[in-house]
Amino acid sequence: MIRALLFRVLRWAALVGAAFVVLSLVLVLMMRYVPAYGSMVMLERKAEAWLSGESLTIRHQWRPWEELSDHAKLAVIAAEDQRFPDHRGFDVAEMRRAWEASRSGARLRGASTISQQTAKNLFLWTGRSWTRKGLEAWFTLLIETLWPKERILEVYLNIAEWDNGVFGLEAASQHYFGVSASQLNEVQASRLAAILPNPRAWDAARPGPQTERRSQWIRQQMRNLGGPSYLQRLAAD
Repeated sequence: MIRALLFRVLRWAALVGAAFVVLSLVLVLMMRYVPAYGSMVMLERKAEAWLSGESLTIRHQWRPWEELSDHAKLAVIAAEDQRFPDHRGFDVAEMRRAWEASRSGARLRGASTISQQTAKNLFLWTGRSWTRKGLEAWFTLLIETLWPKERILEVYLNIAEWDNGVFGLEAASQHYFGVSASQLNEVQASRLAAILPNPRAWDAARPGPQTERRSQWIRQQMRNLGGPSYLQRLAAD
C-alpha cells in the first residue's frame, strides 16, 4: 500500500516536472519574438499597492532594439554587467568576488548578471529565497540558450524598474528627462543606469551626490569599454 502510494506520488511529481519544463521552454521561446508588454514584477507592484490600499499606475511602453539609445545600452552594461557579452548567464568571477568579500566581513553584495535580472523581472518575483534563486537559474539558462544577447538586453531595458510604477527605458526617459528612449544622451543614460540598484529611492533627474558619483564612474567605464562600438560584440553573439 505504502509502496503503491509512493509510486503514485513520484509519478505525479515527474509529470508535473515534465509539464513545467515543457511550458517554460515554450514560454521562453515565445518571448524571444513577442514584445514584453508586461512582467511579473509589474504585477507584483500592482498587487503590493492593492494590498496596502493604494492606487498605482504602471507606466510602460515597449520599444524595439533600434529605438533604444546606444548610450543607454552601453551605460547599463557598464553599470551592471561588464562581462555580459562573454558569459553564459552567470558571472563566476563576480560571484567569487562577492563571496570572498562577504567572508571577510563585508556586506554581501549582489552579483546578478543582466541575464539573471531579466529572468527574474520577466518571469518571477523580487525578494530572497532559495526557491526563487533556483527558478531564476533555470530561466537564466533558458534565455541564454534560446535568445541572442541583443534580445536579452532589449527585454531587460524594456522591463527594468526605474521608479515607483515606471518600467522600461521609454517610460523612464519620459519620466525623468521628457525625451524618448532613442534621444537619451550619455549623461542622461549614465544617470538612469546609476539608479538601477535602488530605483524607487534615487532620482535620475535630480541626482544626489552618491548617484552623481556613480554616474560619473559609469561614463568612465563606458569609455573604457570602447564606447558604442562595444555593442557590436552583442551582434556577433
